[in-house]
Amino acid sequence: MSDKTRGGQFLVKETKCEDIFTPEDFNEEQIMMRDSVKEFVDKELWPNKDRFEKKDYAFTEDSMRKAGDLGFLSVAVPEAYGGMGMGFVNTVLVCDYISGATGSFSTAFGAHTGIGTMPITLYGTEEQKQKYVPKLASGEWFGAYCLTEPGAGSDANSGKTKAVLSDDGTYYSITGQKMWISNAGFCSVFIVFARIGDDKNITGFILENTEGNGISMGEEEHKLGIRASSTRQVFFNETKVPVENMLSERGNGFKIAMNALNVGRIKLAAACLDAQRRVITSSVKYANERIQFKTPIAQFGAIRAKIAEMATNCYAGESATYRAAKDIEDRIAIREQEGSTHQEAELKGVEEFAIECSILKVAVSEDVQNCADEGIQIFGGMGFSEDTPMESAWRDARIARIYEGTNEINRMLSVGMLIKKAMKGHIDLLGPASKVQEELMGIPSFETPDYSELFAEEKEMVGKLKQAFLMVAGGAVQKYGPDLDSHQQLLMAASDILIEIYMAESTILRTEKLAKKEGEAKVQEQIAMAKLYLYKAVDIVTQKGKESVISFAEGDEQRMMLMGLRRFTKYANMPNIVALRETITEKVVAENEYCF
Repeated sequence: MSDKTRGGQFLVKETKCEDIFTPEDFNEEQIMMRDSVKEFVDKELWPNKDRFEKKDYAFTEDSMRKAGDLGFLSVAVPEAYGGMGMGFVNTVLVCDYISGATGSFSTAFGAHTGIGTMPITLYGTEEQKQKYVPKLASGEWFGAYCLTEPGAGSDANSGKTKAVLSDDGTYYSITGQKMWISNAGFCSVFIVFARIGDDKNITGFILENTEGNGISMGEEEHKLGIRASSTRQVFFNETKVPVENMLSERGNGFKIAMNALNVGRIKLAAACLDAQRRVITSSVKYANERIQFKTPIAQFGAIRAKIAEMATNCYAGESATYRAAKDIEDRIAIREQEGSTHQEAELKGVEEFAIECSILKVAVSEDVQNCADEGIQIFGGMGFSEDTPMESAWRDARIARIYEGTNEINRMLSVGMLIKKAMKGHIDLLGPASKVQEELMGIPSFETPDYSELFAEEKEMVGKLKQAFLMVAGGAVQKYGPDLDSHQQLLMAASDILIEIYMAESTILRTEKLAKKEGEAKVQEQIAMAKLYLYKAVDIVTQKGKESVISFAEGDEQRMMLMGLRRFTKYANMPNIVALRETITEKVVAENEYCF
């Protein structure tokens, strides 16, 4: 178990389908929770999308209170502080299904349950948790997170907000400006980050939003999407916060911020899943009803290709997100069994899988944007109209590539964290990378492999894609060493290879597990999606691998690596992509919804 659940190891070890968790593995409790959340969304949120689009901030707050009454804000909170104390998979599941109707509510929910509550749950003293967490878990109070400043966005530790200790040592005076603060308009508690003196790192504080304490706010920001998510600037002018409200230790704020973002990244991926399901279902319903040239447009090949790609990417996102969620849950359990407190176990459990969290954040946020974009295209002119849900879905999706760390930052983080893990000895990259180098120098095998078993060739292809990454990353580290961080375009290309490996492998393993349970005949559409996703992944690895090699290798080394890349991305039996798409679309169109 312990060996199975190490973060980043997917790259250098073979994972069996029996060892991953999939949505088909939901237990009875999880299915009941999913259905309860869907009922809330379908009853309270989906019919009122127009109110969110008209910037009805009060309705967002009211909806959050209803979610609190139903217990949805407390899923991740330990029972000792008024929560349900459910596992990490349940937390991700609720975030998934509660977020699909509108980005406005999704943002309010995510900001409150994640970065608004979680820092206290994970870093707070017992007194702080007893005082604040029960009110946040119930929805009596709402939380907001004040990190970003006009001059400190991605460079979070460069904030200028100051905290000055009073002469009598009983409180700090906080002065500074924060921006893009979600839930600011109705929050009761701020998690505020400020710098004490000339400290290298910022410090976190729990600050109650009370009148007459030097807190003022700008007007609501007018945004492209998430229009009814309260987003304001917050100004602190010698705002007093008691010394006992320091969160964790002095100078620990940057660590708190980064760990909060790790959890936020996988939850953001989850929050993009049901949005895709709903866009796909709306698009298919429209395509079945829309008649052109005396034929439903769902029968046109150009539309059918879009539906297949949309469904495949959603299915892949589900596969990878729930795989990582269960790995994190298992790692938390291992930590607790070894004697860690729940706080320590959860922090270390999520931190262990920070690479996967960044991968998921990038992949799924980009998939939901593409899904909504194709949804508009399927609706045609009507898709551009506010009378259909497509344009709001497209606008809401756009922010997902920016918050919880931009996708550019997360791409570079995923590769950077992997290399650091290798240097610390947590993952053996050197051994596998050396074997790849030896293989490049050797004569390739000309034996005909046995591909009779389901996914035999596909799993071999995933293995070869891993070799491609090790070749590129190994060569880049050898070339640039510690200066690799300054070669951002190379890191970005390498991260795209890493992302496609994890997403493709997760999709194949989920489907293999399902086929063993249900029989191949019953899951032909899922098999088609797994093969289609891998085909697209191989294309991306080919492109990004070539770009990477040419950027740092020359002469014989370059020729050898490009030959290796061709070897690592070559199919023995190229799949018929049109036939795969047809298999997928036939099912989705017949069911008139996303049905996997």
